[in-house]
Amino acid sequence: MPDSSTEITGVRSHLRVLLRTRRRKVVLAVVVVLVLVAGFGLRLMTVAGSAAGHLQRAATLVGSLEDALRAGDLAAARRTTADLRRQTAEARADTSGVTWGLGRSTPMAGDDLTAVAAVARIVDDLATRVLPPMLDAAGGLQSTLAGGDGLAAVTSAAPELAAADSLVRAAQRRLAGLDRGGLDARVRGAVERLDDALRRVAPMLAPIARAAGLLPAMLGATAPRTYLVLFQNLAEVRATGGMPGAFVVLQADKGAITILQQGAAATDIAEFATPVLPLDPDMEDLHTDRLGRYPADVNLTPDFPTAAALYREMYRLRSGRIVDGVLATDPVALAYLLQATGPVDVAGGPALTGPTAVRRLLSEVYLTIADQKSQDAFFADAARAVFDKLTGVMPSTSKLMPALRKAADERRILAWSAHPEEQAELAGTVFAGTLPDDDGARPTVGVFLNDGTGAKLGYYMTREASLTPGECLEDGSRHLLLTVELASTAPRTGLPRSVLGLGLAGDYTIRTNVMVYLPSGGAPVDATQDGAPVDYGSGFEKGRAVAVFTVDLAPGKSSTLSLNLITGPVPSAGFTPRLVTTPGITPWTLRLQSAERCGK
Repeated sequence: MPDSSTEITGVRSHLRVLLRTRRRKVVLAVVVVLVLVAGFGLRLMTVAGSAAGHLQRAATLVGSLEDALRAGDLAAARRTTADLRRQTAEARADTSGVTWGLGRSTPMAGDDLTAVAAVARIVDDLATRVLPPMLDAAGGLQSTLAGGDGLAAVTSAAPELAAADSLVRAAQRRLAGLDRGGLDARVRGAVERLDDALRRVAPMLAPIARAAGLLPAMLGATAPRTYLVLFQNLAEVRATGGMPGAFVVLQADKGAITILQQGAAATDIAEFATPVLPLDPDMEDLHTDRLGRYPADVNLTPDFPTAAALYREMYRLRSGRIVDGVLATDPVALAYLLQATGPVDVAGGPALTGPTAVRRLLSEVYLTIADQKSQDAFFADAARAVFDKLTGVMPSTSKLMPALRKAADERRILAWSAHPEEQAELAGTVFAGTLPDDDGARPTVGVFLNDGTGAKLGYYMTREASLTPGECLEDGSRHLLLTVELASTAPRTGLPRSVLGLGLAGDYTIRTNVMVYLPSGGAPVDATQDGAPVDYGSGFEKGRAVAVFTVDLAPGKSSTLSLNLITGPVPSAGFTPRLVTTPGITPWTLRLQSAERCGK
């Protein structure tokens, strides 16, 4: 029999061989793993560096794109967008591969890599699915305004712009879902910058998409359209701005716009014995039947669709022509446009410029031209000169678009369509000239002015208003304090009768009817004028309670109204109220205070 000690020794020797072999295999496996990890790390670093480089170059191109758009150079904008798309596509590819996907699962860098991948994808979507249709629509509109045939491009861009609007909102939701707390500071900064950019872009896309859908038909792409354009004289105040004095009838045919007729309300429309359309009973109680009888009074109401429909019918009865829609603007909006187009020569006077147009059209014309017929002729010449300028050499879009946007934001460009489907699209836009049907989470107060003097003294009136939230009530409503201050800068002597007008409150005294439209579901409580309790008229319009005050201003005097009111139910978490006002010669001075959470 073999010696047992020998056997034990052999077994030990065999085990040592096995252990050495296994150690070598383990070491080899560890080495292999380390090599693989190192290789993966190097590969991930390479991909990350590539993605970062593409995104940095994309950021530089975005700056160049903004410069091109500000200059109105769409050709340069398209070239830059093509370069941008190449960079964002590469960044998206880098952050969509297997290496990046594995890296996202690591505990140390996973959150950062996930965030960078989200940024790359969103930026690429913006470059490929948002910018191109925007440029197509802008190019089509620019071509149309310059006399070319660009409406087809605008039409084809409309559905893509609607899709782009949905895409941007989805991108906002995706960024909102990222946990930013543990992100590297540089990554977090990139996410926040993109978030800020999306917040600026998102509100623009829906209106642009809506405009792209509306403009081709409204500009006569399928059939000629006719429009009545009202020029509001801000020197004689009305709720939507000023008395509709001069008007122009335009025809749009495949984008080409021509003047069919020019006229004046006083001579070409004149008054009617009875309202031209049935009036809403609440409106008639509030404004009397003058709303439907006098072309100068159709906009005693701030509801532009009502004013437009009434003026359209008045014009139809006098001319026999049925127009497709009504537009309204004022000399301040024209001044903004003249800053983009440059001076306009007008027969019988100096050239109109951005800085001088308001003074010339609302003051000097009455001081230098005595009779109304000659005044009307001057206004007609000025309107045609501005129209010829706008439809002639196309001004830089970098100047024109901000001018249009400023005028629209100040409610100086209003539009109404007689085509129900188009009017439904216009409703709720800055062009609609309406208050919300329901304020929702943001109580809205309207302060609208109507001249009670029968004069052109509105040129000399300044306006201020503030809205301050008060105590919370048990039913979910809240107190608001509205303060309105009006002042007169009119001289005491030297104005002609064409400015002093009927002088219903006495020569040089400005009488103004101040109409306060309360928040939906709201009600007035009490009021003071210059610190003393004051009575006021009341009524309703479009479901809102309305309080009416009369203010008389002698030259150099001011008056302050304070109205304590109650809103309908509002968010207990707080809100910022909205204040809508009649556009004036100069913008109102407005002060809005946000409401804090109830129960704090």
